[in-house]
Amino acid sequence: MTAGRLSIPFERDGAAGAVDAEVRVNDDPASLGCPPCARGFAWCRATVQFDARGYSDPLGWVQLVDWEQMGEGFQIDPFAPLGRISHPFCFFGWEPTLFDAPHTDTPLQTSDFVAHSFLCGLGPEPLAGRFEADAVLGFSWGFRVREGEFEIEGPALLAPEDWDRHRDYLTAAHPGWTFIPGFT
Repeated sequence: MTAGRLSIPFERDGAAGAVDAEVRVNDDPASLGCPPCARGFAWCRATVQFDARGYSDPLGWVQLVDWEQMGEGFQIDPFAPLGRISHPFCFFGWEPTLFDAPHTDTPLQTSDFVAHSFLCGLGPEPLAGRFEADAVLGFSWGFRVREGEFEIEGPALLAPEDWDRHRDYLTAAHPGWTFIPGFT
């Protein structure tokens, strides 16, 4: 099993920020609010440090996951306790923290789970009455299971092209939103 940490600096509207992303093995499910079956899976936490000053500075995490056993390709990953929501963010606010600890109670012999996590703003004019998401940065993380053994992967930087590959799907999933190309 491998696990890692990645620090990603960014700039948005002239203000500096950074994301600290870590991916670890879930070796203590109860401490993460998970059931015992989550042991051995990966978990991810990404924190944001940013000089948030006003209405133009809130950020949100858009996370898409591809879990091979689901067979659907990349899908938006909402924060399940909130149910269906009208926006693409799983976490949103000033300096929002991303947290995910995927698991299943079905024993896995072979499986791949890949997450693409993007930190986004609300577009260049957040108070203009349009719903826009502009990606600032992205990273991938996940796990592979082979013969019941887990291999934790990431975090690893994603490129603006990775965000662009998801834009058609995001637009179909949230037709009232515009997803600005590239990283801003």
